[in-house]
Amino acid sequence: MSIRPQDQRVAILLSTFNGDRFLRAQLDSLLDQTHQDWVLYWRDDGSWDGTRSVIADFAARAGQGRCVEIPGAPGNIGPAASFHTLLRAVSAGLAQDDAVAFADQDDVWLPNKLERGLAPLGRVTASCPALYCARQILVDTHLNQIGLSVLASHDGAFPAALTQNVATGCTVMLNFAAARLVAASKPSTATQHDWWCYLVVTAAGGKLIQDSEPVILYRQHAGNAVGAPRSMAHRAVGVLKRGPQAFMEVLRQNVAALASQPELLTGRARAEVLLLQDALRGNTRRRVSALRLAGLVRQTWLETMVFRAWFILG
Repeated sequence: MSIRPQDQRVAILLSTFNGDRFLRAQLDSLLDQTHQDWVLYWRDDGSWDGTRSVIADFAARAGQGRCVEIPGAPGNIGPAASFHTLLRAVSAGLAQDDAVAFADQDDVWLPNKLERGLAPLGRVTASCPALYCARQILVDTHLNQIGLSVLASHDGAFPAALTQNVATGCTVMLNFAAARLVAASKPSTATQHDWWCYLVVTAAGGKLIQDSEPVILYRQHAGNAVGAPRSMAHRAVGVLKRGPQAFMEVLRQNVAALASQPELLTGRARAEVLLLQDALRGNTRRRVSALRLAGLVRQTWLETMVFRAWFILG
């Protein structure tokens, strides 16, 4: 049975770090959402600027109980660990109709951002983990449009999720089942929270929902934790610049993290992860054989060829 969007409450998770330059615009865009049944849960990761003052002002405007600070380990633990801390703290209190949305401190949400995500999530069976993600309008520091994020060319199911992240965190929303699943996992330390959510949900046989319509203004600036490529060509160049060593280390750690938590995975995904783990520990012949695994591809033919070369050599 589907869930009506108007019946869903959204837990918005925000990790901040010295974000006072852009944070007001992001918080204002939450107030402008067409879906207003939300609560902002936030954690500061050791800011020394005016971030806390900005959030205190927002909390006063948002109304009582709509802006809740989640305490955590003091100091700077990084965005991935900070977001996972938030997810773990919030997940236990979620109702079955609830959803979770990740928010970055420097973007601006379009007014229908939550509404667009809730609609397809509500059509997924409640017991099935589901992750929604969407395209972004790329903007500069002054919110002038500079392009659109790359449009995914295939569904990105597992094991393709191991080769590349297609779920940009600032657009990601999780249904109740996905939120509880990811919160119960032990993330790989090699990857960001959005990629880990994508890996766990797809490896568990969950549903990936990719929206081709943009839902946020994704601000590109020098302080971006990751940033977004403007085209397939830019993305391919980025892959080549990072080189095989960095990529293969992330792949190894992600495979190892999933292999250590077989209870999270479907039987098929467990077999695929063990096959890849064995190949990564083995010789060239084993690696070539592992590449016959169906679906072990990136978004483009060129990127897939680079991945296969690195996998064999690395």
